[in-house]
This record gives sequence, structure tokens and C-alpha cells, in this order.
Amino acid sequence: MSEKDLYPRPLKVQKTDAEWREQLTPEQYKITRQHGTERAFSSPDFDLKCHGTYHCICCDRLLYKSDDKFNSGTGWPSFTRPAAAEAVNAFEDFSYGMNRTEIRCADCDAHLGHVFPDGPAPTGLRYCMNGTALYFTET
Repeated sequence: MSEKDLYPRPLKVQKTDAEWREQLTPEQYKITRQHGTERAFSSPDFDLKCHGTYHCICCDRLLYKSDDKFNSGTGWPSFTRPAAAEAVNAFEDFSYGMNRTEIRCADCDAHLGHVFPDGPAPTGLRYCMNGTALYFTET
């Protein structure tokens, strides 16, 4: 996979492969550390409508707020923006013969999903995330 870091930031959380495997379930590991994708409509909270925040399953970083979540009809949790611009890094992703923008956690480099330019106002963006890479905290 060829990639170019579009928004570089230093990594804060670094663990060995063995440490990640010990911390995460096999599915969480496949998605966050091996850039996998869960099946549509299978993630734990893709349809959740409670008020709260979404955090990185690997490092607890606050990534998204429920106020920015919307039903994209894709089967994955979708957001119009991250909780803070510095919460995520964007990378060019040319895997599977496509040109996409991959989104990773800025603190631990966990693969979260992709962002697309077909979202609603106010940003026009759709941050299409793997729900398995996130955990929800109700507020």
C-alpha cells in the first residue's frame, strides 16, 4: 500500500505487536492494527442514538461526538467531523484499486475507517468509521 501522510502528527502511544494482540480482541486487532473493515451493519454501536462520545478502542482518545453522528445508510457509524481536528490523521489510501482517504487515531495510529466528500452540512464530509475501532461513553 502506498500512502502519503496528509496531516502528520507525532505518535504518542506505541506498543509491540504482541502487546496490541494481548489488549485487543482478534476482530479489534484485525481492524485497527491490520487496516481491516468490519461487515456493514455489524459494529456494536452503528445504530446507537444516545448522547455521548466515541473513543479509540486502542488508546481511549476522544475521537467523535454523538452530536456529529448521522445515519449515512452505509451500515457503519458516520460522523460529519472528529471531536477535534488533531484527534485523527488522514492518509492517502490506494488499496483495493481505489483512491480513498484513510483515517487513523492521532495518538496510536489505529485504523478507524475512511472519510468521503459526500456527507451532510455543515462539513460535507462523511467520516465512515469501523464501530469495532470505537467505544461509546454515554453522557
